[in-house]
Amino acid sequence: MSPMTIAEPPIRALHQDRRVTGDGVHMVARNYPKGIRLDPHMHREAQLVYAASGTMQVTTPKGRWLVPPDRAVWVPALLPHAIDVLADIEMRTLYFDQAWLAREQRSGSLDHEFVVRVSPLVHQAILALFDASCGRERTDLLIRLVMLELHQAEDSATFIPLPQEPRCRRAADIVLADPTRDHEIDALARMVGTSARTLSRLFSAETQLSFKSWCQRARIAAAIERLSTGANVSVKQVASDLGYASVPAFSHAFRQVTGKTPTAFAEKTCEKT
Repeated sequence: MSPMTIAEPPIRALHQDRRVTGDGVHMVARNYPKGIRLDPHMHREAQLVYAASGTMQVTTPKGRWLVPPDRAVWVPALLPHAIDVLADIEMRTLYFDQAWLAREQRSGSLDHEFVVRVSPLVHQAILALFDASCGRERTDLLIRLVMLELHQAEDSATFIPLPQEPRCRRAADIVLADPTRDHEIDALARMVGTSARTLSRLFSAETQLSFKSWCQRARIAAAIERLSTGANVSVKQVASDLGYASVPAFSHAFRQVTGKTPTAFAEKTCEKT
């Protein structure tokens, strides 16, 4: 996936067939097939992007957010972002006018992008909002429920921070092009024209992760993508494909990043699809 290089991404208007609550919240339902890319753009409204089924990747200037079915992503107003559809998705998006957020916001935590875990409660609440028979009072209550849960569910396990310094970014792009390889920092440093010591320092400063930890996160993100998009793919096969010596070694690395085992993650993903 190419990095975001458009200096001023276009401001995209909301779809004409959106549902409007009359109080500054808009709802858009869209289905996209695997392989579709929504090029860098932004909205005047903030948005909560959720795939009721399927998997997507959201890229912002800060990094890449892998969004399997048990996650959603919050995108502030006027923030450039692109969306890559990794598996057929049923996208359900809530858009919030700035005036609505000014009235309702309970903290400053919504001024940056983040991914949240979607509990069964929030999953059902979002789906209920798109029920044509949902009345105004019920809609207002469901929206407030979703927003209340947002503040308690932030999760960075599927986030890959992207460095901005040119040499560090080139090294990161090399790793992301093939996260299954065991990338050596000395070789990468030579490829991007710097020293291993400098590249190590840059990764730490730009991503708040060591080079080794960043590579592990990229590899686990690749594992999450396969587990959430591959039909009947086994944990053993994913571990082998990603170069892990054994399933226990893979499970340990996976749990370090996500807080759960690959098997538990795959089971949770299947519940939502």
